[in-house]
Amino acid sequence: MNASGSPGLPGAGSATDPCVHCGFCLPSCASYRVLGTEMDSPRGRIHALKAIEAGELQLDTTVAQHFDSCLGCLACVTACPSGVRYDQLIEATRPKLNAPELRTPAQRAFRRLLFSLLPYPQRLRAVLTPLRAYAGTPLQALARRSGLTRLFGPQLEAMEQLLPPLAPEAFRDDYPAVVPAQGERRARVGLVLGCVQRLFDPAVNRATVEVLSANGIEVVIPQRQGCCGAATHHQGELEQTRELASALVESFAAAGPLDAVLVAASGCGHTLKHYGSILAEEPGWAGRGAAFAAQVRDAHEFLAQLGLSAAFQARLAPLSHPDGTPASAERPLAVAYHDACHMLHGQGIRDQPRQLLRRIPHLRVKEAVEAGVCCGSAGIYNLVQPVEAAELGRIKAADLAGTGADLAVSANIGCTLQIRQHMAEQERPLPVLHPLELLQRSWQAGAGSSR
Repeated sequence: MNASGSPGLPGAGSATDPCVHCGFCLPSCASYRVLGTEMDSPRGRIHALKAIEAGELQLDTTVAQHFDSCLGCLACVTACPSGVRYDQLIEATRPKLNAPELRTPAQRAFRRLLFSLLPYPQRLRAVLTPLRAYAGTPLQALARRSGLTRLFGPQLEAMEQLLPPLAPEAFRDDYPAVVPAQGERRARVGLVLGCVQRLFDPAVNRATVEVLSANGIEVVIPQRQGCCGAATHHQGELEQTRELASALVESFAAAGPLDAVLVAASGCGHTLKHYGSILAEEPGWAGRGAAFAAQVRDAHEFLAQLGLSAAFQARLAPLSHPDGTPASAERPLAVAYHDACHMLHGQGIRDQPRQLLRRIPHLRVKEAVEAGVCCGSAGIYNLVQPVEAAELGRIKAADLAGTGADLAVSANIGCTLQIRQHMAEQERPLPVLHPLELLQRSWQAGAGSSR
């Protein structure tokens, strides 16, 4: 406890010292963008941390709300000229926000519901099974148009708004333990399937496996793998995150030597790369966590470094426009690229996905005006802070649609679901796909080509 009786934040003083309150973080801050208040900006939160550390401010429900409004998008870390590690500050603060007295019973119950479902694919499948006849059907559209979903309350309504059509393959994991490389084997990797992605957009994992295999990469897929812990990690649920992380590491233990462990969802990738610190204090796990984290690569990052195989590259063919006409030099397919925050700001990955997309013949990558601003997904942010998240989603969808592109691409499942939801509100909505899906489609389109 500090002098005011509020929970202390060990080490906050030294970490906040570099902040000169210049305000360079403000234009990049998503919460400041929609709320417009100083306390809902990185600069304001750092000021609050200093005051708490000095005993001048108590971490009560009002102050906690300003920290809860933070998306954890890390854009301010990229923008800061003084090198303030706000990412470390907010990560150290999150666990303290979970104190029972700082949230209402309803808020705590909703979070318990999310954390008991989202990280556990089998539980989530059991809940979603009855909804297969509803999701993506005219019944769902009618429920939304009639306003019936508003009766659920804002948070449950936000969950329903994100619910996509549920493909049959979302309810089974039928990957073989090992997918062999096509042609000469160039690498051997493990693949993390994720939780939300394997249920809500299973085509992404299919595309990832096919693209890797076609590039001479053997893919090992542990059959009992679970969640990486990203959703709980981003919300400061330390104990559950450590349990999930250690279980995932254990599931890869029998995989044998791997050149890398890949993931095609950037939110997961960011957490996986932090297993060293997440498991640092777990007896017997510190070394294993750090070793696992050292192997983790985003799938785009790994493919760009290894390079597409000559056979794969030679087979890539132009994709078609939404009207069915093939892209050409005179009329290239325009793709609006969305930078997921935990890829761009969290992992420093920007060029690699774009490099891979440009390998597709007659494809042009178009840039959003505000590429570095969060879409509002941010783990479970669009569920626990639905009003602010919806405004950010509308801004992002309008920005991407405004590029005049034919479609948008996103390399993170949360972003994809968020952007798809708000893209439907646009005058000219764009389909939203994963970059590896475009590579897969281009490669499939080249089957039998004489190129």
